[in-house]
Amino acid sequence: MESKSPNSFIIFRELRCIQNSRLHALSWSYLNGLCFRCFCFLRGQPFSITNSLLHCFLNLPSSRTLFYFSAVSMFLNTLTPKFYVALTGTSSLISGLILIFEWWYFRKYGTSFIEQVSVSHLRPLLGGVDNSSPSNSSTSNGDTDSSRQNVSECKVWRNPLNLFRGAEYNRYTWVTGREPLTYYDMNLSAQDHQTFFTCDSDHLRPADAIMQKAWRERNPQARISAAHEALVLEDCATAYILLAEEEATTIVEAEKLFKQALKAGEVCYRRSQQVQHHGAQHEAQHRRDTNVLVYIKRRLAMCSRKLGRTREAVKMMRDLMKEFPLLSMFNIHENLLESLLELQAYADVQAVLAKYDDISLPKSATICYTAALLKARAVSDKFSPEAASRRGLNTAEMNAVEAIHRAVEFNPHVPKYLLEMKSLILPPEHVLKRGDSEAIAYAFFHLQHWKRVEGALNLLHCTWEGTFRMIPYPLEKGHLFYPYPICTETADRELLPMFHEVSVYPKKELPFFILFTAGLCSFTAMLALLTHQFPELMGVFAKAVSILLSYMYIICLL
Repeated sequence: MESKSPNSFIIFRELRCIQNSRLHALSWSYLNGLCFRCFCFLRGQPFSITNSLLHCFLNLPSSRTLFYFSAVSMFLNTLTPKFYVALTGTSSLISGLILIFEWWYFRKYGTSFIEQVSVSHLRPLLGGVDNSSPSNSSTSNGDTDSSRQNVSECKVWRNPLNLFRGAEYNRYTWVTGREPLTYYDMNLSAQDHQTFFTCDSDHLRPADAIMQKAWRERNPQARISAAHEALVLEDCATAYILLAEEEATTIVEAEKLFKQALKAGEVCYRRSQQVQHHGAQHEAQHRRDTNVLVYIKRRLAMCSRKLGRTREAVKMMRDLMKEFPLLSMFNIHENLLESLLELQAYADVQAVLAKYDDISLPKSATICYTAALLKARAVSDKFSPEAASRRGLNTAEMNAVEAIHRAVEFNPHVPKYLLEMKSLILPPEHVLKRGDSEAIAYAFFHLQHWKRVEGALNLLHCTWEGTFRMIPYPLEKGHLFYPYPICTETADRELLPMFHEVSVYPKKELPFFILFTAGLCSFTAMLALLTHQFPELMGVFAKAVSILLSYMYIICLL
């Protein structure tokens, strides 16, 4: 028996390929003709018309398309199962990486990266509506009131219980290596210092001129050097303030510097008080000296409170509020409330709340939660959830629960810190009312007062979540307060350090693209696993799917 030469095998294989391609072409032609005849039949056209059209359809440039389809079919027939394993595995890996990035971006910024890019960049390119067009003018005018309300609600306030940078914040940095203050927070403090401690007449006194530049410095060492330079010229109260805040490493050192600042500040205050009505310049200087004196006395009272002299601190705060009753911007009553709670003088606390928990005054977490604590104190020691469920709530318990619901509606982030469901960090120098920053500042100083009242945390734990059933849509409608502002998350992320997980209310649903990439990753991973376990079966399945898609494409062309 003769053996065939290698050339004969090559010629035989080429003939088989040509035969297969012709068979594929004929099958595609037959399928196209059949689909076209069915289409004409459904349209109710006679078959005499279809004969000529079919002849033109099969002999026109569509034959090139049939050749391409036959080439694709030949390519798919030559693919091995290893190719499908690599394809599905690579797709699963890429979709998994996209899922991880989307989840990280959502946890950090609270939005989807793909959605943000599509809205910000792709939508204008695809012909999206321009927000500045005249067609949207009526809508923007209609939302003016709501935007103004959001701006007012998202105003950042000075933390009345803010810590000392040198004696507390810097010590935390030395121990942990973390920065507790953000650049945005420190920049707001610099603006406050320029507003309270400077005026237009500072250039008349060399020391004040130096301090005016010092408050604008970003480098802490440059500010401290400028303060020492100003003290060489004269006793400058603002220079002592800067050194007490940033250079002193202990509260005792800060108190000594504030006492020196108090002497210099009282001299300047009495001097400017005598000439305050001689012109606008003298009036501005007296207003600046008043702010400096109030700030020094308030910080001295806080030093006394931190050093354990609480009764002395309470006396200093009361005298300060009597001497300057109109300076409510410093919120000294919140310092007073905390000190009175430390003394367990609950009657005095109730008297302060009766004065400041008024409907015309802006609320705070300190006022709302202190009022709830006093109401809970009356019933918390004997409160039992099992007994309350059997017999119902009496009047005192109902008042306590309503006070807790009121406080939780104002700031829903506080209970998790009081119940130690979230870890506390050092409070920032500025807080956003109803935000996570205010919750941290309140819980940092008042958690001990809640623990001191027996059963208060248990009552809070049993009742605080009931608030959300009364306000199912907090961003649209409130119960006792305005709807919850939608801008708190953005402001809190700028006020709080990066290592802190910002509390978000209400909880956001996962964006569509995270769910989509999760489903895509799971689907491709399942395909990769099935292809690896059953390569032959999945190869047949892939070829069948490709042929089905080709047929569907042809039907769409028809």
